[in-house]
Order: sequence, then structure tokens, then C-alpha cells
Amino acid sequence: MHIPDGFIDTKIALTSAVISIAGVTMAVRKVRASVPPRAIPMMGLSAAFVFAAQMLNFPVAAGTSGHLLGAVLSAVLLGPYAAVLVMTAVLVVQSLLFADGGLLALGANLFNLALVAPLVGYWIYRLVRRLFQGHRGMLASAAFAAWCSTVVAAVSCAGQLAWSGTAPWGAVFPAMTSVHMLIGLGEGLITALVLAAIARVRPDLLTGSDGGPSSRFSVPVALAIVLGLAIFVSPFASSWPDGLDMAARAIGFDHRATTFAGPMADYQIPGVGSPAAATALAAGIGTIVAFLLALLLAKILVPDGKAESTKT
Repeated sequence: MHIPDGFIDTKIALTSAVISIAGVTMAVRKVRASVPPRAIPMMGLSAAFVFAAQMLNFPVAAGTSGHLLGAVLSAVLLGPYAAVLVMTAVLVVQSLLFADGGLLALGANLFNLALVAPLVGYWIYRLVRRLFQGHRGMLASAAFAAWCSTVVAAVSCAGQLAWSGTAPWGAVFPAMTSVHMLIGLGEGLITALVLAAIARVRPDLLTGSDGGPSSRFSVPVALAIVLGLAIFVSPFASSWPDGLDMAARAIGFDHRATTFAGPMADYQIPGVGSPAAATALAAGIGTIVAFLLALLLAKILVPDGKAESTKT
């Protein structure tokens, strides 16, 4: 659902950029005031996992693929405002290094995926969570919220395309929502599975407690697992177009897409003969950069007075 340059006009690009800057600035202030030091490594790991997971496209239907957004997953683990910063870090890395999403459209992508998806998704999660208690209730609430976040982000994207005059609302709205309702099923399932796995090894991350010796884990080991996922699985991800690409082809505005020549455009390393190896290397580099960017951002935002050991 990453919008390339050429799909939205100048007024929508500028408006989205202004709103996104304001939203990310608000998130920075909220995180600075509330993020606990123990969440610092988790912000880095969440960004690394989201980046890696977004490279693992899965087939949906009719030649269309989808991938995890990870917005609700990050929000459940870290809170909605930290999730905004995690998603922002991922989108910036994708745009600048891999030309995945346009530079001029970065504000629009941030609005849809770093603001709408985690904030609306988390609000829905908290609302539904009141109705369903217990471990299963948490997983069901997160899965439903993740599905909703995918669909709402798709509706927002459709609105930007319609207001830009790229495609009529009557065509782009059903095209985007129908396919992303299917993609959202995968989003909800993956979100629930990841949270269930975390609940087994680190239940304190879901309860907000500090944990104990038995729940300690190694950040390098966790990062290595995410790197392995990115490097060894990404070359085998589905090559089918995603929901936005398929909608653009169906409606007929795919020719408007323009991209700049990023250093690793299309997740390929220049000079590497094997496409699979080039994708694997790009996935590994991107995962590490996303981890470091989110980790640095988290460290900067934690006031000195709150500093303490970040071992968890």
C-alpha cells in the first residue's frame, strides 16, 4: 500500500505531509513523556520485525499479494505513539533506501500507515478489549483491530487517490477496500500468532510489568532471528502485485507511477548477479538500518533522568 510518486497531486502530497509532520511531532512528545527505558530495545526490534515482515508478501487472490503492516502489533506491544515512531522509521528506510513509496508521497504514506493504521487500530483494540477478557480475548481483539487497521488505511489511500483526481472514488474505493479486506485477514492472523508466541516467552511485554529473571532474553538473539527471517525467507516471497498495484492496473492509472533511483531500488543490491541473493542482502541491510534508526530515536527520546539499564 506504499504510494509511489505520480499517484497523488501536489495539494494532497503537501497536505498529507503537513498533517504527518504534526502527527509524528505529537507522537514524539507523547513518547518522550511516557516511554519507559525497557521499551527502548523493543522499539528497535519492532521496527526490524515490521521491515522484515513487510518484505514477505503472501498470495491473496486473483494474482494479488499482501504483507503485514505491523501497526497494531507494534501498538499492542509498545503503545500507539511509540508505534507511530516505529512505523515512521520503517517507512523512511523503505522510501530513501529502497524506493518503496515515493519521496513526494512520503507524507501520504506516513499518514496512512504510520498514523491512521496504528492510532485507529489501537483505539479499536482497546474498545474491543473491554468486551473480551483474558488471553484469548486479547488475541481476538488484536486480530480484529489489525484487520480494521488494514482496511481503514486502504480507505484513506483511496481517498487520497480520488481527491488527487487519479481515479474516481466510485472505482478506487471498492477496488482498494475489497482486496484489503482479504489482506487484512492475513494481517489479523499473523498479528495474533506473533502475540501468542510473545505471550509464551515474554508475557510481561503484554502486561506492562518489568518481568523477572525467568523472562529475560537477549536482544542480539532476537535481532538475529528477525534477520534470519528477512534474509532466508524474503527471496521466496510472492512476486504478485500488492493491493494498490492491482487496483492501479485494474482502473488504469499504474502508468503514472514514478520513482527515484534509490541505492537499493526494488530491494536489489547493484552488482549482485543472483536476484535471490540481492534481495536477501537488501533485506538484511534494511532490517539492520530500521532497527538502528528506531533504536536511536528511542534513545534520544528517553530523558536522561529516566535512563537506566535497557537489558530486558
